[in-house]
Amino acid sequence: MAAAGVLGGLLSNSNAIMLDGLFSMIGFGSAWIALRISRNIDAGPDRLRPFGYAADEAIFSTFRALSLVGLVLFALANAARNIFNYLNGVDPEPLNFAVMAIYFTVIVLTCVILWAFHYTAWRRTGKSSAILRLESKATLFDGLITMAAGVCMVIIYYFSEGVLAPVAPIGDSLVVVLLCLFAIGTYVNEFRGGLAELAGVTARPELLAIARRALRPIISEDGGTLRDMAVTKLGRRVEITVCYDPGRQVLAEDVDSLNLRMIEKAREALPDADVWLLITKQTRQWETGT
Repeated sequence: MAAAGVLGGLLSNSNAIMLDGLFSMIGFGSAWIALRISRNIDAGPDRLRPFGYAADEAIFSTFRALSLVGLVLFALANAARNIFNYLNGVDPEPLNFAVMAIYFTVIVLTCVILWAFHYTAWRRTGKSSAILRLESKATLFDGLITMAAGVCMVIIYYFSEGVLAPVAPIGDSLVVVLLCLFAIGTYVNEFRGGLAELAGVTARPELLAIARRALRPIISEDGGTLRDMAVTKLGRRVEITVCYDPGRQVLAEDVDSLNLRMIEKAREALPDADVWLLITKQTRQWETGT
């Protein structure tokens, strides 16, 4: 898809096709990196990574979204420059619509197939893989913007001698501007979401509610007091930190047993959850304010 986009853009003189090819190029590079990350994502803690490799998925999602935001801004600036030049009397090169028709048809079909593949794989992981979720969304979005660009080019082709005659020479750049404005919000939100995970921001309210419901029976059975609970998400892993006062003296093996039961119950509701049990009378913040 990346090679077809770059070649099609050169043969058709279309910035919209070139932009689409660059999107695919980023997607190809990201897929290669994602494959390497996926091989280690479930590896446990080791000497190099004492908390495991779950953060790699969040790092990947964040910087992939950031790279796409950068590409959109670059394409938007380039299209704006072409429009500015046209308004100042510089005519762009004419478009080759025959090449464009072949390109749009092949790429849209390819995107549909890839989206179905990624979406099915994401569902098979229990909808827990941030990489597969982002890849399926990116592929679907790529197909949609390719189809939208194709429709716009068809309209420009058929009405270039009529109502669209004044803007037909820069129709390609106008399509790029519209696609960029439509795309940038999606990628900015993906970037903000990944950055929030890396910063340790509290997980979505529904995840917090699920964690509380999962652990409430065990805490009630043990007879202690839940002092505080924090839930964060890092890649596909959900980290649950429980500040718990058992109200009695406990041995280390009692704490381990309780922690393992909490992990078991949490994973029944959230397959990739982990529970960190802290025996304390305090909350996340010491009463002294330190």
